[in-house]
This record gives sequence, structure tokens and C-alpha cells, in this order.
Amino acid sequence: MAYCTYRIFGLDRVDMDQIKANLIGAGRVGQTFLSLLNSLPYCQIQDVLSARFASAQDAVGRANAGHAVQSISDLRPADLWVIAVPDTQIAAVASDLATTLSPTDGTQKPPIAFHCSGYFAADEMARLRGLNWRLASVHPVLSFADPEKAKDQFKGALCGLEGDADALEFLRPLLGNLGAECFSIRSDAKSLYHAGAVISNNFAVVLQAIAQEAWTVAGVSEDVIAPLNAKLMESTAQNVIALGPRRALTGPAARGDDEVVTSQGEDVADWHPDAGEVYRILSDMARSLKTSGVTKSDR
Repeated sequence: MAYCTYRIFGLDRVDMDQIKANLIGAGRVGQTFLSLLNSLPYCQIQDVLSARFASAQDAVGRANAGHAVQSISDLRPADLWVIAVPDTQIAAVASDLATTLSPTDGTQKPPIAFHCSGYFAADEMARLRGLNWRLASVHPVLSFADPEKAKDQFKGALCGLEGDADALEFLRPLLGNLGAECFSIRSDAKSLYHAGAVISNNFAVVLQAIAQEAWTVAGVSEDVIAPLNAKLMESTAQNVIALGPRRALTGPAARGDDEVVTSQGEDVADWHPDAGEVYRILSDMARSLKTSGVTKSDR
């Protein structure tokens, strides 16, 4: 197989001959990958399929690449398949592909298919193994609220990968050429991986909301709450990054002030029962983290 050297993102890259790519799912994630793959000189965008034909047409127009199609039977054979549909539709799409398309024979290089779910493993597309395809999941740790911004931010983005070894061997350099930094995930622990992302990001936002509500009830003025929250978040993030969670942890539970933890927990529960339970559980975890270095207590 021939190789070529070219320059992208200021780095010399070496890659394989041209590959043909199809996209299923023209939402924000699909649009981002469509534009990203189209930026690679060795990648030819072929067909784009979405739940709504108009969405596929719009995505093709925005990227100025590919051909919008109306059904799976219209999709041409490809080397790379990007399945960018909602998580709960991945298995159904794989089943439809497996039912409609013909398997590759031993003389052809097996196509690679990846989905973008942070929760499901590559085996969510297991039906495609009947076509002799190789499967993977690619989870970019990135916001796709705006496809144009996501494309610009993809350089340096962390991408969690798992799946078939030969699929990952193909995808790592491909994603590297797009500027991503790849890391491995255990396929049998994909749910825990995604839960970690939810806890680190989404739940952190919920905790900030609870804190702001508590400050409001405590009489802190609105014009003070925003900078107060910002200062605490900034310093906390900096300390966790620099020191790690255990050394960065402060507060009554970390100091062993059990009387304060108990009394304060009761006050929080009187005000907001659910927040009181969260306070109690997180205080126990904080105590365990400071003592043993992990949040899971033996008690």
C-alpha cells in the first residue's frame, strides 16, 4: 500500500491511500465529523444519510462535500462509516445496514465503522460483524453545541477509543491527523467511563446551582454570588489539576470536624432534603478520600 506525506496543523503526517467515507446521522456531531474528514486530503466523502433527507442535504451543503441519499440501499460501499446517530438508535441502524448491505469478501479490506456514543461500546453495532466489518467507538470529550466551533476546537481534543484492534489501528492516525489526542477505554467499563464524564462535568454544574441557591437563602446578594462562585471554582480547578483530588481537598470533612459536618448536614437537610442527603454522602466520601486516597469507603 502506498503512503504519502503531507502537512496539517503544522505537523508532518504520513498516511495511507485515499479512503472513502460515508456518514449516517447529520446532526451536530455528524456535521462536525463531515467537515473534519473533508479537510483531510486523502479522505473522499461519499454519501450522507440522515433521518430527514433535508438534514442530509443541509449537511452536504455546509461541508460542500458528499452526496445526500434517502435510504440505506442508496449508500455505496465505503472504507469508513461514521455512525453519528443518537445513542438509542445505534443498534437499529447497525441492524438495518446488516440486513440491507452485502458482506465484504476475503479479497477486500474490511470496512471500519465507528459510533460516537460515550455510553455504548463498539459492540452496540455487533450485527455489522456479519458483514465482516471492524468496529470501534470514538468519544470526543468536546461540546458539539456549534459544529463550526467544534471543528475549530477539535485540535487537541481528547478522544476515548475502544473496539476491535485493527479498527483502532486505523482510527488512531486518522484522528491524530485531525488534531485529536486519543486514549483507550476498557470496552467492558464503557458505562463507568461515561459516568465519570457526567460526574466531572454535568454533576459539577448541578452542585454549583445548589451552592448558589444556598447562598441566596443565606442572604448573599446576587451581585456577589457570581464572583464568589467564580473564584471558588477557579481556585478549586487549579488546585485539583496541580495537586490531585486528595491533596486539593479542604473543608470540615477533610479536617475531621465531625461535629460541624453533622450539624451543618442537618441544617442543609432542613432547607433542602435532597441536598442534605448529597451533603451527607459527599462528606463521607470526602473523609474517605482524605484518609485513604479513594472515595469508596469500606464501611
